[in-house]
Amino acid sequence: MELSTIQVLLIFIFGTIAGMGSCLDEMQTHRPLIACTITGLILGDMTTGIIIGGTLEMIALGWMNIGAAIAPDAALASVISTILVVAGHQDVASGIAIAMPLAAAGQVLAIICKTVSVVFAHKADSYAEEGNLWGIDICHYGALLLQGLRVGVPALLVAMTIGTGAVQGMLDAIPQVITGGLQVAGGFIVVVGYAMVINMMGAKYLMSFFFLGFVVAAFTTFNLIGLGVIGLVLAITYIQLNPKYQAVAAAPAGGNAAASGADDDLDDELD
Repeated sequence: MELSTIQVLLIFIFGTIAGMGSCLDEMQTHRPLIACTITGLILGDMTTGIIIGGTLEMIALGWMNIGAAIAPDAALASVISTILVVAGHQDVASGIAIAMPLAAAGQVLAIICKTVSVVFAHKADSYAEEGNLWGIDICHYGALLLQGLRVGVPALLVAMTIGTGAVQGMLDAIPQVITGGLQVAGGFIVVVGYAMVINMMGAKYLMSFFFLGFVVAAFTTFNLIGLGVIGLVLAITYIQLNPKYQAVAAAPAGGNAAASGADDDLDDELD
């Protein structure tokens, strides 16, 4: 499927925005569910984009930058894997498998860009000494644009060559044993992502609901909407019945009563 000039241009623009979003964390444009959906919309198949994004989102749940540790690049993996599936006619499983090495490659590019951005930081310091606020803004936007281009440029190259057969030939050259192994690894990474999120929550007293949800999902035919409604009802019921939340709700009333009693004693003393 050869892309039009408008589609290639939109892929480049959105890829750049997604790359900048992975640093800003403001609009969440780098998250797979958003990046894959918008990329699929540009390519004319938003449904497939949502499917890829939802699957990758499960894998990328535990991906986050902590201190100096750089997480795998979800933006690059999301945009390019969607292009390969929609425009390159790959199946979703292959796209998910290809997303893993793409995320690792994007992680390396992110480290390189952050290293180069040190130059912008030092230049901004010199502008600050001169009182040149415009120069400081240019340095900030320049470093941000560099992070955007690390996704926009690879996405542009893939979009331009997707219809020439070069990308398809490269994908066909990957042995089946490798793509199969990547698919299995992708399934394991989903579990690891969930485990990291649960571990960071530290809510061991809620683990009973986790196991209950697992059993319900495994032994019933409910879809995601049904499971979501069940989870919402359990959460509301838990909050209503938990004494901890009831104590918090009743604390202001008790506090006011105590304060009223103290005021009465003071009035009696004054009388």
